[in-house]
Amino acid sequence: MSGPDRARRTTRRHDLPPPAARKPGDSTATVLRAILDHGPIARSSIARVTRLSAASVTGFVASLTEHGLVREAPEAAGPPGIGRPHVPLDIAADRVAVIGVHIAVEHTTVALLDLRGRVIVQRRDPHGRRHPADVIAAVADRIVALRRRYGQGGGRPKGGRRRILGIGVATGGWVDTGNGTVVEHPMLGWSDVRLGAELADLTGLPVEVDSNSRGLLRAEQLVGEVAARARESAVHLFVGNVVEVAFAVGGKVHRGPRSAAGVVAHLPVGGVAGGCPCGRTGCLQAAVSERALLRRAVAAGVIDRPELSMVLDAALGGREEAVALFQERARLIGRAVAALLDLFDPEVLVVCEPGVNRLPGCLAAVRAEAAGWSTGGASPDSGGTAGAAESVARVVRGSSFAGDVLAVAGGAVALDAVYAGPLSRADLFQTGA
Repeated sequence: MSGPDRARRTTRRHDLPPPAARKPGDSTATVLRAILDHGPIARSSIARVTRLSAASVTGFVASLTEHGLVREAPEAAGPPGIGRPHVPLDIAADRVAVIGVHIAVEHTTVALLDLRGRVIVQRRDPHGRRHPADVIAAVADRIVALRRRYGQGGGRPKGGRRRILGIGVATGGWVDTGNGTVVEHPMLGWSDVRLGAELADLTGLPVEVDSNSRGLLRAEQLVGEVAARARESAVHLFVGNVVEVAFAVGGKVHRGPRSAAGVVAHLPVGGVAGGCPCGRTGCLQAAVSERALLRRAVAAGVIDRPELSMVLDAALGGREEAVALFQERARLIGRAVAALLDLFDPEVLVVCEPGVNRLPGCLAAVRAEAAGWSTGGASPDSGGTAGAAESVARVVRGSSFAGDVLAVAGGAVALDAVYAGPLSRADLFQTGA
């Protein structure tokens, strides 16, 4: 997810998928997404894959180039041939950027990402106080420092500086994306926090706010390892202190009329000791949250203070008790995954959890448990146990952003807005940020 653009072979016509039916929307955005997906790519190939006329593509590309979103990539051109040379186009990953913010229960991550979703720099800081005003003020200060170091104040970006196109914020709980409000985040003690508006006032940049899982699902659809499949239909399960789900069909992430879709905290997974605040036992969040894992790790003597990094380091170092804790967690997650597979039947289901992301064997444990618990996997058409396991293995994947999950969650919220309307923030292109 980091490092400069490397020269790549230009996408040829025979490399492209069959042209899809044209959909209404921003044609400039359609062109930019085609370059993101296939770049370096010639203008004629963009016209073919987008079903836009060559003249229209030329005009849209000129606007995108003028605003620093697209660049010509002569280093990726093939050998010279007869006639006018075709210089391919690519995303201008070194000229503009977005800022991603992730607000967790214990800390905040602030990062700078390029237009391909690669993390340029990030920092994580514990909360001083959890009061919304204190957290927002601290985040704004870190954004100011980041812009001072990497932002461009006007004119053509120089010396590694970039135009900052906006801020994306991801957090847990109930997030109303439409008005940038954290409606309820019980673990932070937040209620009706106008996070987007307040951060925009303090920074002067446009701010988009969404949940952890929806932000990371957007990242999978934009720049994930199986982005094309994720745009067909996808489910994203985020497991941290907050456990939540996002899902999408036909490329559109579903929020619900109250922006409350994805609540799975009380999904029953069974066989779990300990109660949930709701009064029942076996609820997913109570069983697999970070706090639950840390309680078990302290009780087992794996760590002497509740820090996830310590448990993960112990497991990565091969300590059996720590590995067993993550394996147990993976099996419980697998039961929830089985229910989600049966409910949504997605093309892709992504599990974002530290053990699955980092520890060999945890993803396999999730898949095995899901195959055993899924009703769909047990159907006559699945090919029996082996067929169910193969089907689940194809669908269930770990995160594409294992090393930078929190930074990417916020950054993708901003990137999604940029790719949906790339020229909608003309003032930032004119003055720099």
